[in-house]
Amino acid sequence: MSLEDRLYPMLGLYERLPGGLKKAAGMAYRWLPQSWRLGKRFREFERLASACEGWSVEEIRAYQLKQVRQVLIQAAGYCPFYQGRFSRAGFRPELVKDLDDLEQCPTLEKSDLLRNLGGMVSSAVPARERLYVTTGGSTGVPVGFYLQRGVSRPKEQAFLEAQWRRGGYFKGARLAVIRGHVISDRARGRVSSVDATRDWLMLSSSHLTAERLPEYLEAIERFRPDLLHAYPSAALQLAEFLETSGQHWRTPLRGVLCGSERLTLAQKRLLERVFGCRVYRWYGHAERVVLAAEGRRSDLFYFWPAYGLVEFGPPDPEGLCEVIGTSFHNLAMPLIRYRTGDFVRLADPRTDGELEFPWAVAAEVAGREQEYLVSGTGRRISLTAFNMHDAVFDDLYAVQFFQDEPGCAEFRYVPGPQFDRTRLPAIEARIRRKLGDDFRVVLREVSETEKTARGKHRWLVSRLGGGGGGNA
Repeated sequence: MSLEDRLYPMLGLYERLPGGLKKAAGMAYRWLPQSWRLGKRFREFERLASACEGWSVEEIRAYQLKQVRQVLIQAAGYCPFYQGRFSRAGFRPELVKDLDDLEQCPTLEKSDLLRNLGGMVSSAVPARERLYVTTGGSTGVPVGFYLQRGVSRPKEQAFLEAQWRRGGYFKGARLAVIRGHVISDRARGRVSSVDATRDWLMLSSSHLTAERLPEYLEAIERFRPDLLHAYPSAALQLAEFLETSGQHWRTPLRGVLCGSERLTLAQKRLLERVFGCRVYRWYGHAERVVLAAEGRRSDLFYFWPAYGLVEFGPPDPEGLCEVIGTSFHNLAMPLIRYRTGDFVRLADPRTDGELEFPWAVAAEVAGREQEYLVSGTGRRISLTAFNMHDAVFDDLYAVQFFQDEPGCAEFRYVPGPQFDRTRLPAIEARIRRKLGDDFRVVLREVSETEKTARGKHRWLVSRLGGGGGGNA
C-alpha cells in the first residue's frame, strides 16, 4: 500500500494544522521519493502508459483480453453479485476467448451499485486494501464504490501525467489550480493558498467575481506557475474578465489543463487565444473505469486501451453513444460493462482527419455541463465542486439543487430506505461550507428529482435565466 493511501484518512487533520506547521509537513512529504508516496506499482503503471502508446492493434487486443479474463475470473469467483448475475444470464466467463464474447455478459447499471454494493466487493481483497469513494458524477445520483489501495490511485496518477505531458506538463511542474478547493467559506475570505505537498497554488473557484479577480491575477503572477489547471467554467470566467476589462494575460504558460466539465471546441479556442497556449482536455470519472484524452496534435479524445475496455451503446437520435466500460486492475470491486451514463460522438476519420493512435476515439464528449449556483454577492459556485468523494450523501437515491433567486439554494434529496434523517444537519453543514456565508440553504425531501429529456438526473435546476444552468 502506498504512503499516500495510508495517510489519506489523516487528510482532514493535515488541513487543520497551523499554517507554518502545515507548510513544513507538506514540504517534507514532497521531498520523499515518488515511489514511497505513490507506492511501488506507480512505476509499473508509468511504464504501461508509456508503452501502450506504441502498441499495434494486435498487441492492444491481446492485453485487453488478458485483463478482461482476469476481471471476469475475479468477479465470478469472489463477488456474490456477479456470481448470481452470470448464472441467471447463462454467461460463463471461462468460455470468453475473444473480446467479442463479452457481448454475452449483462451490462451493469448505476442502480446495481446502489442496491448491491456489498455483493460486488471481492472477498479475495481484504478490507484494509479497499478505499470507499462516492460520486454524483454528472447525474446527481450519489453512487458508492470501492477502489483498491496501492493500485487505483497510483494508476490514475500515472495515466494522468502521461496524457498531461501532451499538454505541456512535466514532473515537478508548478500548477495554479482552480478546481473547487475551499480556501474560505466566507464571501470576503481569502482566494488562494499554497499546497506545500505539491508546490501548487490553490485558488478558490467560488470567488471569481469582477471585484476579486484582480487578486487572482496578482497571486498567479507572483507564483509564476508552469500550467493552469482549472474547471472549464473557472477558466472561462477568468478569460471573460480579462476580455471585458481590456486586460491581457501576463503570465507565460506551457498549457492549460481543463477537465471534469464539458468544454466545447469553440470555448477551447477562445481560451487558447486569451491564455496564449494550448488548452488540453480529457474525460474520466471517479469510478475509474475508462479514461480518454486529447492527442498530441489533435482535439479528438482517445480512450487509453491499457486503462480499461471501452464499448459504446447504439447512437441516439442526436448521434450520441453511451460510454460502457470494464475496469482493469481494480480487483477490490470490478466494474464489468458498466453503463456510465455519459455520451460521446464517435470520431470519423473521413471528417475528423488522420488518427494518432489505433484506439477508440470520440470527437465530442457530452458530459457534465458548466453549471453553477449564484450567491447573493454575485459569486458563482461550480456544481462540479459538489462531487464529494466521501459518505456524506450515502443512502440518498438522488440529490439536486434548485435556484430561482441569487443567494438562495434549495437542496432537494430523495432518501433511500436506510437513510437516517439525523444526518441532515451534517449534510447541511457540508453544503454551507461549500457555498459560503452569502447563501441561504433550504433542504427539501422529494419523491423524485427533475430529469432531462433523455431521462437523466440533473445536478441543477436553475430559473435565473442566462445564468446558472448554462455555460459560464
